[in-house]
Amino acid sequence: MDTKYSSQNPEVGQPLLALQDPPEYSSVGFPPSESYPSTSGHPVQQYGAPAASGLSTQGPYLVQTVVTVQPPVNVSFTPLAKPEKDYLCYSIFTLLCCCLPLGSAALVYSVTTRDANMFGHQPIASRNSRMARILNHVNVAIGLLFWLIIVIYVILVVIAVSNVSQRFRPYRP
Repeated sequence: MDTKYSSQNPEVGQPLLALQDPPEYSSVGFPPSESYPSTSGHPVQQYGAPAASGLSTQGPYLVQTVVTVQPPVNVSFTPLAKPEKDYLCYSIFTLLCCCLPLGSAALVYSVTTRDANMFGHQPIASRNSRMARILNHVNVAIGLLFWLIIVIYVILVVIAVSNVSQRFRPYRP
């Protein structure tokens, strides 16, 4: 066999790419394609590159196909730690019944907690869950304070109206 080098590494002097002459094939294998009879009376048309000697033979190499089958991968996520509470229902309640700005902020933190739990980001889920809980508690306190002020105001107005009506009762003898 004759080995030719396309180029050499100037530092080491080793070949980068070796081009070798192909090995000689034996005559063992399938018969040449010209020996098969033609059904249409036309000469047999060969596909591929023509052989140098005019004969096309297979070498002694056996072709083996290897198929590797991997077990299916479970796509569902199983968290390693217990997921954090997202307080989503609590956030929706405080959004509708208490204070709209704080309720919407608590709702955003609840949704981001749910997303972080789904992707397995435990520190982010823990921080957002705590913030959603704090905002919901503050929102409920502000809502209760607001409703308490409204109730006290209505009671004072009713008392004032009843006092005014008693004071300015028309005189009837």
